[in-house]
Amino acid sequence: MTSAPTPTTVRRIRPEDAARMRALRLEMLADAPLAFLETVAEAAARPHADFAARVATVSRGDHTAQFVADPGGRLVGHAGGTAAPDEPGLTLVYAVYVTPARRGSGLLAALVDEVAAWSRACGRPELMMEVVVGNDRACRAYRKLGFTDTGVRVRHPRIAALRELQMRRPA
Repeated sequence: MTSAPTPTTVRRIRPEDAARMRALRLEMLADAPLAFLETVAEAAARPHADFAARVATVSRGDHTAQFVADPGGRLVGHAGGTAAPDEPGLTLVYAVYVTPARRGSGLLAALVDEVAAWSRACGRPELMMEVVVGNDRACRAYRKLGFTDTGVRVRHPRIAALRELQMRRPA
């Protein structure tokens, strides 16, 4: 007899999640080193107080927010959103991640839906994200969630040889 999967709550991060978010962040960086804007070594070297301060900041307000997939115990997914500096109706989606064992479970859609709901509540009706060109698995997953490739390509913020493609959808 197989046991049912643990129910997972997708919700906005809370200050008390700091240690679990730090563990998930290190997993994210180890699993997908090109997708995020720091290395495992940089994140591991950052004091816990820095993680705690960041989590506290993004747990409230309408400029930046982070959402987590929480089955109890270890966090298994994350997605963030931040107001675009030059486009008032746009939220930039960032740091989207689902732990490998939970991929294909619907958590990606649930995380992006939480970012979208928050974005709409803040008066921003559109989402945009950037994906490394060649990350076909991620592009397919985001297309299934309604994102379309805008045709815009930008330089990767850390690795000059890489390009990222921009994808958008309504929030």
